[in-house]
This record gives sequence, structure tokens and C-alpha cells, in this order.
Amino acid sequence: MNLHWKKRLESIVNYFFSIHPVRHVVLGYLTYILIGWILLCLPFLHKSGAAAGGLDHLFISTSAVSTTGLVTVSVSGTYNIIGQIIVLILIQLGGIGYMTFGSFIFLAQRRPLSKERMNIANVVFAMPESFKVYKFIKSVIAFTAVIEITGAIILYTLLRKAGVENAVWSAIFHSISSFCTAGFSLYDSSFENYSSHFGLNITIAALSYFGAVGFIVFVDVWRKLRGKIENVTLTTKIILWATFYVSIIGTVVLFITEPSIRQLPADKRLLASFFQAMTAMTTVGFNTIPIGGLSRASLLLIITLMVIGASPSGTGGGLKSTTFSALWGLVKSILKGKNEVSFWGRIIPEYRVRLASANFCFYIIFLLLGTYLLTLSDGAMDFEQILFEAASALGTVGLSTGITSSVTTMSKIILIGLMYAGRLGPLTLALSMFVGKQEKFAVPKPDDLVI
Repeated sequence: MNLHWKKRLESIVNYFFSIHPVRHVVLGYLTYILIGWILLCLPFLHKSGAAAGGLDHLFISTSAVSTTGLVTVSVSGTYNIIGQIIVLILIQLGGIGYMTFGSFIFLAQRRPLSKERMNIANVVFAMPESFKVYKFIKSVIAFTAVIEITGAIILYTLLRKAGVENAVWSAIFHSISSFCTAGFSLYDSSFENYSSHFGLNITIAALSYFGAVGFIVFVDVWRKLRGKIENVTLTTKIILWATFYVSIIGTVVLFITEPSIRQLPADKRLLASFFQAMTAMTTVGFNTIPIGGLSRASLLLIITLMVIGASPSGTGGGLKSTTFSALWGLVKSILKGKNEVSFWGRIIPEYRVRLASANFCFYIIFLLLGTYLLTLSDGAMDFEQILFEAASALGTVGLSTGITSSVTTMSKIILIGLMYAGRLGPLTLALSMFVGKQEKFAVPKPDDLVI
């Protein structure tokens, strides 16, 4: 009997690794969500008197694995320390890619990675062809550990001085949540009570930027500093420039136009504007001012930033800055009468521009469909609140005007679907339905732009 079940298990594992990498990723994240859901449903992980149903636990598990941060119940008020650790593990696995830890264990045992694992890693991280998978995964683990540990130490120092109870656990939780751009907080009002705390704001922002710009940028810059390569890739250049300009534009517009921010003193006004622009574009989802109190114009701006999103191979979500840049380059080339899309004299291959266009189309379709379904389910709510919630879920951001816990059961299911689609990417989810088992998955070339 044992031999029979062993063979059955081996056949299941072999089938799992034989399917197309895109479908593998789709099933992989779904598996983690379901495992997380089962664990979070266990009564001994709950605090006494916590009122949370099975759908709430599924919502939290999906939000954690997708690194979104939307919650229907309070994490600190519902789960005890063990439950919070489970949530944090789900955030970590979702943030740096579910294949990373498994592959790292293989590497630590000096066992070679199979071709299937390498193909899956290429899909998860969207790596340029010039990057070696095993070296890249080791770099991801090392980079993640260094940043999260450093962030936790700094946050502990700041939180202890601020008089926060259990500063050690709070620092660890928020360091990982920030780097993974998850937006989960042990504080029910996020960081609104620390809106004027410069140290906390900057530390959270730094951790979020490190996670959002992506592992490609880190590995690329590190290779450049060590003299391994002459120039960083085009992808890295575009990510850094896009991140810089979108952050500046978002900060300036909020600083000038948002009424609730204009009422603050000049220094707090700039800090609040920067943090809210940062939290939307990195998709980390923390907030230092009440989102529900923002003007409609500011909500629309933040929706735009959430749609643009972070960068490929990073922990953030959204359409991705490289996709947005490719489309911007396409518009510029059309206006200038050029046949090619180029940046700094380097031409983007036509199929990459087509991929960016398809990615944009699928993203908007999912956003509109999600908004439409939410409107049917919760039609009594303001449209801008519904659109904001849908954009936040699909962009895996986690910002909310305060309606998440009060939406209908159907709306919760719709938001779960949007968060799952957002973690995978709408185009990836669509591809999983059409790709053939033996098709070759396109891997970016060294001078390519990763979408």
C-alpha cells in the first residue's frame, strides 16, 4: 500500500512539473492560498471572541499570498501570535515568489535545479536571459534577508522609542510586510498615528521601494558595481527612471491639490504627500492619512498610480512600470512619426510592444469587469469607492476607502478573484487558459525590456 501511494505521489509531482510554466505558477499560488486558508481556519490560531467566518479567512489568505493587504477583519484582533506568524509566512512566500524557497533548498543541498524549475523561475521573476537562475535565486534570498533584517532593526529602534508595545514583533512584521509590499499592519488604522514620524515614514518607504523596484535591478546594479558587466540592462534603466518620475509627479500633485493635506504644516504636508504617492505606486498599501477622507481628484490620482504599479520581478503589483513605459514610448513614436519604439538609442522589439499592449488591454478588461461586478453586488456604495477598491485589489495594493469589511459576500468573492488575478497578472492568467503543454515560453533577451 505504501509503495502504491508513493508511486501515486511521484506521478502527481512529475505531472505538476511537466505542465507549462505559466500554468504551474497559476496552480502554485492557488495551492498556497488554499493551504493558508485551511491553516487560518484552525480555531487555536484565533483570539477568544474573534468573529471571523471561513470566507474571511480565505480573504486574508488570498490577500497575504497576493501581498495585497485588503482585510475584512482585523489581523491583530482576530489571530493570536501563531496565526499572525502564519499570515507573515504567506506574505513572505507570496512576496518573493513561491518557487524561491523550494529552489533555494535544492541549491543549499548542492542538488542541481531541473529544467522545469528553471523555466518556472523565469516566469515567476521574468528574468532576462543573461541572468543565471541559480545565482539569481541565491541573490534574491540574500538580498531579502539583508533588507528585511536591517529594516526590522531600524523599525524596532524607532517603535521602541515611540512607546509601542511588543516592538520586536511589530518591527519584524512590518519590515517583512513593507519589503513584500503587502500592506498588512498590526495597527487597525495602519500608520495614521505616525503620520508625522519622519523616521518611520522614510524607513517604510525605503523598504517598499527596495521590494517594488525588483530583484532584477538589485542583481543588475550589484553586477555593475562588481565590474561583472559594463552597463546595466535597459530594463533596469527604465525601472529606475519610471519609479523616480512617477514618485515625484504623484507627490507634487497631491501636495498641491489635496485639501486634507493642504491643511497640514509644510513639513508634514510634504511627508504625507510623498508617503501616499509612494504607497500607491509601490503597491505597499500603508497609509498615514485616512483614504476615505481624500477628494475625488486625489482618489483618481491614486487609482492611476495603483494601475501603473511597481516593477517586474519585484514584490509589487499593478500593470508594471515597464509596461507603462513601453506604451508611453509607443505613443511618442507615433507622434514623432517613427516606426520603432526606442529608449536611449536602444530599440524595443516589436513583439515586446505588442505584449505590453496586450497586458494593458487585459488589465483594463479585468479592472472594468471587476468594477462592474462590484457595482452589481454593492450598488448602494459610491462608484468612486467601488472603482478604488477594485483597482486596489487588482493592483495588489491594499488601500481602501474603508468599505472592505462591509461589502457583501459576493463582493468579497469578487475581490478575492481580483487579488488572485493581480498577483499572477491578468495576461498570465489569460495565457494559462490557452498555452499548450509543450510550447516554449519566451524569455527576454539581454537587451530586452521585461514586461
